[in-house]
Amino acid sequence: MRDDTLFVMALPQEGMGLLENLGIDVLYTGVGKVNATYTLTKELTLRKLMKRSPKRVINLGTAGSKTFKTGDLVACNQFVQRDMDVTPLGFAPGETPFEDGPVILEIAALFPDLDHGICGSGDSFVTGELSVPCDVMEMEGYALAKVCIQEGMPFAAIKYITDGADVNAAMDWQERLRHAAESFAEFVESL
Repeated sequence: MRDDTLFVMALPQEGMGLLENLGIDVLYTGVGKVNATYTLTKELTLRKLMKRSPKRVINLGTAGSKTFKTGDLVACNQFVQRDMDVTPLGFAPGETPFEDGPVILEIAALFPDLDHGICGSGDSFVTGELSVPCDVMEMEGYALAKVCIQEGMPFAAIKYITDGADVNAAMDWQERLRHAAESFAEFVESL
């Protein structure tokens, strides 16, 4: 599975070179939905042109959660834009205006042995309450899932919970990056 999978992360800090030490190429997108969309779309297009398309995309990344414990690895197969708010025009929180399709994107679960959560992606670092229901908060998953759905590419997201999405989130995230990188390396080795 490792050889025909495109592994995607937002930042090198989340992997600390441990995946590369295993011989895994990682696509780093940068932070946020726009960077994730652009970088993954460009990479999939280049690979398609070179006739080297992966069989699947797996996103590894850090996240906050008020549901799961710090240190948990959570598989996400449902995705919502937690910062999409056009409620003044009559749309539901998380709903993209004038777009056909569900508010929550859902993909087939690829890793049934892991706990599963609803991934809320947005271009803000969560330290408080949200208006969109989700139990894993991060910044790229929805965008990556949407690109893969539109491209017909199987997708999975595995999130390491670094913090409680609370007032201590920024400090906790930084302190737990090494643990996240080690967990991702162990996970990828097990594939």
